[in-house]
Amino acid sequence: MQHQDKEPAEELREVIKGFWYGSIDFTALPSGFEILPDGYTEIIFCFGSAFSLSTREGLQLLPSPFLVGLLGQPILLHAANRLEVIGIKCFPWTVFDLLGLPSNKDGVRIFEHPIAGLQPKLENLIEAGNIEKALAEVEQYFLNVRAQLATNSMLFKAGDVMREAGGNIPVSQIAAVAHATVRTLERNFKQASGHTVKDVSALIRFEQARDKLWCYPDTNLADLAEELGYTDRPHLNREFKRYSNTTPAAFAREIKKKKQTITSDFVAFIQK
Repeated sequence: MQHQDKEPAEELREVIKGFWYGSIDFTALPSGFEILPDGYTEIIFCFGSAFSLSTREGLQLLPSPFLVGLLGQPILLHAANRLEVIGIKCFPWTVFDLLGLPSNKDGVRIFEHPIAGLQPKLENLIEAGNIEKALAEVEQYFLNVRAQLATNSMLFKAGDVMREAGGNIPVSQIAAVAHATVRTLERNFKQASGHTVKDVSALIRFEQARDKLWCYPDTNLADLAEELGYTDRPHLNREFKRYSNTTPAAFAREIKKKKQTITSDFVAFIQK
């Protein structure tokens, strides 16, 4: 298993959290990967093997690239043999403007877009082992897009304060920082992301809990609830189970078992 991160250029930091590369060989491993919700939307390029989405009707093959939007529940992806991935981790209030697409609430979205034209060049670079160049190509694509994108300072300010607060901040305070009324902020935020401010804040807070338990599975849950602004441990339990289908205690126990086979870089991908 390999993983590599790339920080975005200064010009992109308001719209993109980062770029990453990952590879894993499924030849001797179970093929299923569960993706847990978090506060980001990701554009995913696949090389070698391909991802299939587990649905009620069976496995649905996903083209490259595809979009993983904000999730309300975990999703299960499958792959075979050696899979290599380039991901672009975007803020949910900026990704649809970046792509020039209408926002929606789809968990996994298949879309037709000029960005798919990067696939052949990226594939050649990946095959040659030139990961840094492949990530640089993706970054340059978005630098070109960003130069033509109008700035929405209200959404940028709102998003910044939400992430800085770990999702634990009232909508009225977010609106005040963004110099907007609550109604205006909510309307613009939902139009841009497909979700309400409250929806995204709750996901950001779940993400903090998930990551803390991933890194420190022995964390005291009552202390964690207080740290993240939940009313109490039962509140944390309810919200955590809402997004993960399991309790924080059960999640922590499972992580202890899986730590031997999954690195901390793949926190959102839980092997099944």
